Amino acid sequence: MAVPMPSKRRSLVVQTSMDAYTPPDTSSGSEDEGSVQGDSQGTPTSSQGSINMEHWISQAIHGSTTSTTSSSSTQSGGSGAAHRLADVLAQTHIENHSAPPDVTTYTSEHAIQVERPQGSTTSRTAPKYGNAELMETGDGVPVSSRVSAKIQQLVNTLKRPKRPPLREFFVDDFEELLEVQQPDPNQPKPEGAQMLAMRGEQLGVVTNWPPSLEAALQRWGTISPKAPCLTTMDTNGKPLYILTYGKLWTRSMKVAYNILHKLGTKQEPMVRPGDRVALVFPNNDPAASMVAFYGCLLAEVVPVPIEVPLTRKDAGSQQIGFLLGSCGVTVALTSDACHKGLPKSPTGEIPQFKGWPKLLWFVTESKHLSKPPRDWFPHIKDANNDTAYIEYKTCKDGSVLGVTVTRIALLTHCQALTQACGYTEAETIVNVLDFKKDVGLWHGILTSVMNMMHVISIPYALMKVNPLSWIQKVCQYKAKVACVKSRDMHWALVAHRDQRDINLSSLRMLIVADGANPWSISSCDAFLNVFQSKGLRQEVICPCASSPEALTVAIRRPTDDSNQPPGRGVLSMHGLTYGVIRVDSEEKLSVLTVQDVGLVMPGAIMCSVKPDGVPQLCRTDEVGELCVCAVATGMSYYGLSGMTKNTFEVFPVTSSGAPVSEYPFVRTGLLGFVGPGGLVFVVGKMDGLMVVSGRRHNADDIVATALAVEPMKFVYRGRIAVFSVTVLHDERIVIVAEQRPDSTEEDSFQWMSRVLQAIDSIHQVGVYCLALVPANTLPKTPLGGIHLSETKQLFLEGSLHPCNVLMCPHTCVTNLPKPRQKQPEIGPASVMVGNLVSGKRIAQASGRDLGQIEDNDQARKFLFLSEVLQWRAQTTPDHVLYTLLNCRGTIANSLTCVQLHKRAEKIAVMLMERGHLQDGDHVALVYPPGIDLIAAFYGCLYAGCVPITVRPPHPQNIATTLPTVKMIVEVSRSACLMTTQLICKLLRSREAAAAVDVRAWPPILDTDDLPKKRPAQIYKPSNPDTLAYLDFSVSTTGMLAGVKMSHAATSAFCRSIKLQCELYPSREVAICLDPYCGLGFVLWCLCSVYSGHQSILIPPAELETNPALWLLAVSQYKVRDTFCSYSVMELCTKGLGSQTESLKARGLDLSRVRTCVVVAEERPRIALTQSFSKLFKDLGLHPRAVSTSFGCRVNLAICLQPHRLWKLAEQGTSGPDPTTVYVDMRALRHDRVRLVERGSPHSLPLMESGKILPGVRIIIANPETKGPLGDSHLGEIWVHSAHNASGYFTIYGDESLQSDHFNSRLSFGDTQTVWARTGYLGFLRRTELTDANGERHDALYVVGALDEAMELRGMRYHPIDIETSVIRAHKSVTECAVFTWTNLLVVVVELDGSEQEALDLVPLVTNVVLEEHYLVVGVVVVVDIGVIPINSRGEKQRMHLRDGFLADQLDPIYVAYNM
Repeated sequence: MAVPMPSKRRSLVVQTSMDAYTPPDTSSGSEDEGSVQGDSQGTPTSSQGSINMEHWISQAIHGSTTSTTSSSSTQSGGSGAAHRLADVLAQTHIENHSAPPDVTTYTSEHAIQVERPQGSTTSRTAPKYGNAELMETGDGVPVSSRVSAKIQQLVNTLKRPKRPPLREFFVDDFEELLEVQQPDPNQPKPEGAQMLAMRGEQLGVVTNWPPSLEAALQRWGTISPKAPCLTTMDTNGKPLYILTYGKLWTRSMKVAYNILHKLGTKQEPMVRPGDRVALVFPNNDPAASMVAFYGCLLAEVVPVPIEVPLTRKDAGSQQIGFLLGSCGVTVALTSDACHKGLPKSPTGEIPQFKGWPKLLWFVTESKHLSKPPRDWFPHIKDANNDTAYIEYKTCKDGSVLGVTVTRIALLTHCQALTQACGYTEAETIVNVLDFKKDVGLWHGILTSVMNMMHVISIPYALMKVNPLSWIQKVCQYKAKVACVKSRDMHWALVAHRDQRDINLSSLRMLIVADGANPWSISSCDAFLNVFQSKGLRQEVICPCASSPEALTVAIRRPTDDSNQPPGRGVLSMHGLTYGVIRVDSEEKLSVLTVQDVGLVMPGAIMCSVKPDGVPQLCRTDEVGELCVCAVATGMSYYGLSGMTKNTFEVFPVTSSGAPVSEYPFVRTGLLGFVGPGGLVFVVGKMDGLMVVSGRRHNADDIVATALAVEPMKFVYRGRIAVFSVTVLHDERIVIVAEQRPDSTEEDSFQWMSRVLQAIDSIHQVGVYCLALVPANTLPKTPLGGIHLSETKQLFLEGSLHPCNVLMCPHTCVTNLPKPRQKQPEIGPASVMVGNLVSGKRIAQASGRDLGQIEDNDQARKFLFLSEVLQWRAQTTPDHVLYTLLNCRGTIANSLTCVQLHKRAEKIAVMLMERGHLQDGDHVALVYPPGIDLIAAFYGCLYAGCVPITVRPPHPQNIATTLPTVKMIVEVSRSACLMTTQLICKLLRSREAAAAVDVRAWPPILDTDDLPKKRPAQIYKPSNPDTLAYLDFSVSTTGMLAGVKMSHAATSAFCRSIKLQCELYPSREVAICLDPYCGLGFVLWCLCSVYSGHQSILIPPAELETNPALWLLAVSQYKVRDTFCSYSVMELCTKGLGSQTESLKARGLDLSRVRTCVVVAEERPRIALTQSFSKLFKDLGLHPRAVSTSFGCRVNLAICLQPHRLWKLAEQGTSGPDPTTVYVDMRALRHDRVRLVERGSPHSLPLMESGKILPGVRIIIANPETKGPLGDSHLGEIWVHSAHNASGYFTIYGDESLQSDHFNSRLSFGDTQTVWARTGYLGFLRRTELTDANGERHDALYVVGALDEAMELRGMRYHPIDIETSVIRAHKSVTECAVFTWTNLLVVVVELDGSEQEALDLVPLVTNVVLEEHYLVVGVVVVVDIGVIPINSRGEKQRMHLRDGFLADQLDPIYVAYNM
């Protein structure tokens, strides 16, 4: 199948001018950044351009359509080392990985059991101590004690999980277990011997090495003060300033003196030795920073070098503030220029940055400092275990930790670097790296001073302008050493074309700081290729590996022997995902070529341990986390003893459990192995590790592959982020890249699909989400890299604003529960035993029995409503039945019994004389909600006609509302149409003629002009079973259905409501409902005439101008019972939320309301009713007053629940509370009802739909087999009652299809009773509550319409549940509707926000539906507010929406097709 391209509204494809972007900055790439260069990489073949999606899906590619950086070409001598590596590894079987592997969990086989989420269990027998057993207490601590066998037995049974209850006749299959992937039997396993710890060479203490770094500074500052220490550059590459050793010494002394003596008072100095001080210096001012750093060392305070908190764009500044706070920093040293640049408040103060502690800013320029007295000298001691400095480190989750380094570690590290790099006095070194931390700090600020070297510092700003600047400085100063990252080499390659006179023969060492990165090798190779002709020697390139915790881990030594090629390994990517080293052939795409990072540091011991669980030594052919034991490592994470213990105090053990050394090791956070000849290889970082289905993938490798897909043309190098998010209990890979501003939609889609292919074929892992964002929009680190955790945060909270998204959940998510196979139902014989079905009570319930209710119901003696009205007009002529309110809350109109009777008589005359109608003819009543409608209805009854109430067309929206009116008039076969003069004009207007054929209307009668005479006689039906009226409504699935109501059913209905709601002539009831169908019509038009109570009528449309109208009327008329719809309730909740105080002041009091019933034909909207109750609680509304009713087409009201709150003598029965239960949503999908506690996972709150009306019986039946169901099943609600409708009224001739809706019988059990099928799924539950007559109260819970339920993966889903989850997923989703389309789940969301947010919703919607419903979303459609159609009852018309989607009429902002 061809995957459709996502469609996007044109306004979203922003046309940006190219000037808005600054390519040098964006293409700067991250700090750890690779490079792909023509020389080192096969160019993509031409066939790539024509790969289309079908080709991709139909065949997993293994061709060389893409090529990846990881497979960079080897230098001529490289294969020798690869052979050596191969010889040492005992197994050199080269594997062929063309078939994609079964991606599986990774089981451990060693003796020590490691807790893994996959739950690989190995049984351990407890060792016995004589008679005692080794028992484990609750938290797994072994307890040795003598116990009797009895107690032991008891303990064992307690530990054993409880047995599930005996299976009932059905298989309890709703325990949806996510698939746990089984280990692949063919997965590679490590087979080498256990590795040995590698020792570095002896650290030879040279006689003239200083006893501490400060001593070195004092020595050079006094004996060679003129020697240059540091040269800084301006942005033009001109030397800006030369700091000599003399100046460094005197200035840092001055800084030390001022820190200690000039802050605070003499008695209370602000900073004492040992305190932490922040160093805030910009990247272009290494000199001031160096002076401040050594000033702190001399004053014995602890410097914490950090970034300048300048811009909002620099992500992570807040976390640095937390670090400063936890280190107790109160003083920040900074330079003059930097201080001036900090944001100031109007008073000139520097505001407190977000998350930062309150700081005193102290400028370290000499002119601001006082001179130390002649007799003052800093106290210079030998290096000891005090903390020298704290280096900050950003973790995977964005938090910032401070690594403390002691003075002895600092000195030893400098000595080790001096020995490893062979540094000598007065050498010149060019440094491009950040001097605040890591390799830049260690070589450019610390080791350089120990050896009196001269550092040429190249600022980041200069590199951006001139990427060749560092090479030019090497030539100019004949530098011996340069410290760079692979991105600096990459930039130089891109820019070297125009350079003539480059000579790099002076270099004896080119330190590649990120040599441990998988892509650095291609940069090194390409750089050597180009610059070999310019005097660069191969053996000069020295990659190193470092980490904030272990400092320098390994570095390649500079040699003079050019014959000895560096070590390389070509490793199978597939093997690496299982942590196994397998040598492979260079030609393949799915290999990783790694270079060694040299030998272990002098004076250190290194080993590799298993990355998780017990730190057990790896085998020789296994990848593990490198650990180092040396003096020269970090000491702790400041203030975090637990994390420190896990990282800095690790004791690796052998397979037998013996510790390798008595000294602790430090975890480096690097994944790798020690190869032949002690060469260290690094294949990734712990931070970048993503474990997908038990296989490990490295973020950097995936970046390298993505960049190899025609990178230059499409995305910015180094502006690409790869991370994993946890969805449905596994990690999922997400790639975010910045695309160039000039790329088209087609380009981006093609590039994305190629990246997915490449990653799939090379790494054999699916990408869950690939997002492209506009250039320059990802959060940056201070030196231009991407801030990964911040990017991930933005992705998860939906504020990344991508311009393109491709999600592939169908291919990635492999751990969904198996689709459900339906169990065959068991036949009746084995099931029915009295009222039990398979051990459960049969789900049946009934309202009070009408026959047994004694009541003085005068209206009962009349069979027909028309007779009741005539009787009331004679006995109580002036009793007011109806009062209609206008939007100001004043009475617009009212009707007494006799007024209604006389008006109805006149209408009857009009029908007979002007309309020439016979009895039994159908009449359409097209009226606004009000008194006219009621009079017209009774006029029809008096004339013997059958009325049909129809909602009038909306004057502002004739085109869409008038066709519905026309359809109802036609389908109901109306012989005539009655309406007001105003609507009469509207029906004949020009707008109407444009919408429908106006000539086809039946005769239209205008009731504003009535005849004056009375009819000769009032029609009396011959038989109560004849038709009284037709009730037409459009269901949520968009079907127009009319049902026939007989006179008997109508009277029975009114009586049932009268008894349930205790309605008498003295009562007043407020009704705010649409009077066109269902219970709304019955309450508005019929009940008052039957029961004699006064109805206060409030047309819902009036609330749009005055939302408080309904509640003010309820309060003003002291109404005790009121009826409304969900749309009315929502209007009040949204419109009056902030006005409760002012309404209280206006005297609004709801304390007399005992029942407020929401009339609905759906699952009760519990969130809305609860928020309504909460909101108006302050105005006296009793929380139990709000309840719901339930009706449907076959029976307009099955439940209606007035709750009696206080018992007064005249009030009769007292109904129970509305009850809310929590059911397991997963069980519900299998049509099972399992009650759970509130707040438990996957719980769904359901509210009872109301108390069953008198005379109504309900049973729950299986909709397929029509068998009765037990209490714990979800089934169709069937109803038997005197007021059931008698059938559908339709001209489409499909009565046969729906005949069983009105007369169904059970397939077994009580097969005599005739039931009507409601078409709604629900369940019954016997509550603990009792009715007034002592009966236990049966609660009916409606779950949803059968028509709307979606069958997906063999399970039944209710759209509302998925919609609720989606609406919670992002603040901008206002409404949501779901439906299925060819087995795909389509989610339509309305976006309340800028169109930039549209694509943020796609991953969030996909995530939440996967997590909560175990479903993969097929299509996400983002639309404007108001696109999802809602009917007059406030229900979503999902089928209309589906038709609109399929006909492409939604004008969506974005449509995403998930793959």
